[in-house]
Amino acid sequence: MRALGPGSVSSFLKIILDVVYISLWIGLGVVGLLLLAALLLALNPSLLGDISLSAGGEEVTHRGPVAVLGLLAAAIYMAGVQVIVAQLRRIFGALTVGDPFHPENVGRLRVVGLILAGLELGRYAVWGLSGWLLPASNTVQPTLSLTAWFSVLVVFVLAEVFREGARLRREAELTI
Repeated sequence: MRALGPGSVSSFLKIILDVVYISLWIGLGVVGLLLLAALLLALNPSLLGDISLSAGGEEVTHRGPVAVLGLLAAAIYMAGVQVIVAQLRRIFGALTVGDPFHPENVGRLRVVGLILAGLELGRYAVWGLSGWLLPASNTVQPTLSLTAWFSVLVVFVLAEVFREGARLRREAELTI
């Protein structure tokens, strides 16, 4: 099976990325609605009104701000993944038409690398905040993910490879 062009592996992967892209938009919508509901309940717990809560209900209403922050972190994470998938869709779109060294792919890969690094740094921020906001919970143990940072470096190196490929293609186009 071919790697580039219509009917290739890259076109199949582009279809998968399209499905993931749409799913992420749906997920962002759901998280947004949950965030709005949690924010409303955190600001005004009396909105629950006559709803009977179990014995742990008081704890639920007091943990509202923590739930809001957790949902906000989830929304930011999903938005970052959404940007990555959008960039990958564009890259695979170029691969599907047989143009792997499209000059815009360099910037797209750099954006992917920056978002990956940002998501990893955000993960460290969530660890720090959860330790501060939830001191009784010792379940979150921060670890340095070498795989994530290796992935960031690989994406930036690939961006440079694509930049060099685009430069060579421009030179070849100028050759008679």
